[in-house]
Amino acid sequence: MREDEDKSIWQEKMSIRIRFFARFRELLGTDIDVEDEKDLTLESLVKKVARRNQQGYDLIFDEQGKFREIVILMQNGKRIDNPDAEKTLVGSGDDIAVFPPVAGG
Repeated sequence: MREDEDKSIWQEKMSIRIRFFARFRELLGTDIDVEDEKDLTLESLVKKVARRNQQGYDLIFDEQGKFREIVILMQNGKRIDNPDAEKTLVGSGDDIAVFPPVAGG
């Protein structure tokens, strides 16, 4: 079997790192490496990981399964608007960060 035929049989996996901060980290952990199939959106990735802890999921997502307005998302250091997360694809090697609101003094 040729190499290109072999690739068509096995779906390629990708590795993504997702980091949660502050209260989100307490509930979900941080520096989580996820291996998944291609064509995964930022929203579906965060949902997949957040489902590990219902309280964490409920802090990040509303009753309709959309990101709460307070959640800050970053992909490779670039801010992603929450409504755009459902169509933003993640790729192998991406670094995703999920923050609660930032307060300072």
